[in-house]
Amino acid sequence: MDSTSVYLDVDGVLCPFGPEGASDWGTDYDYADIGLLGVHYAPELVDALNVLSRRPGVRFVWLTSWEDLAPKYLCRAIGLDGRHWPVLRSGGQGGVHDWWKLEAIQGDIERHRPARAVWIDDQLDFEEAAVAWMGFMGRGILGVSPDPRRGISRAGLGRITAFLDAGAGTAPPHPTGA
Repeated sequence: MDSTSVYLDVDGVLCPFGPEGASDWGTDYDYADIGLLGVHYAPELVDALNVLSRRPGVRFVWLTSWEDLAPKYLCRAIGLDGRHWPVLRSGGQGGVHDWWKLEAIQGDIERHRPARAVWIDDQLDFEEAAVAWMGFMGRGILGVSPDPRRGISRAGLGRITAFLDAGAGTAPPHPTGA
C-alpha cells in the first residue's frame, strides 16, 4: 500500500493567530479554552482533517512547538482525532539547520520512508533551507504554508487532497539510496 506522511503544525495552521470574522470554511471561527490558553479554529477544517486522517495509507504526524500538548489537550478541545498521532520533538536535533522542524521531518522521513509527504506549516515559505530541501525532494513532497491569520484554507486542503489522490507514480521524498 502506498503511504503518505502528513506533518501538521498547530499555530497559524490549525489554529490561526487573531482571526476575525468568517473563516474560509464559511462560518465564524470557534473558540476553545484549553486552560493554558485559548485557540480559534474552523470546525469544518477539523472535520476535513479527521476524514483525511482516516484514509488508508495516510499517517498524520504532529510537527509543532505544542509537541505533546497537541494530542493531550488540543484534540479533545476542538474534536480532532489526533490523540494517537506520533509527535516530533524539538529536543535531540543535531543543530545542523536553524529550524528544528526541518531536522525533525528529515529524520522521520529517513526512519519511516513514506512514499510521499505533506508538510503543513505557516512558517514554511519563510525558511530558505526547508524550501531548498523540498525542492531537492521534488514531486514526492508537498509544502503548504497557510496565511497564519487564516489557517488552512479550502484551497490549501484541496491541494493536499489532490496530492493524496494523485499518489500513484510520484517519486519518493527521499533520494535514492538515502
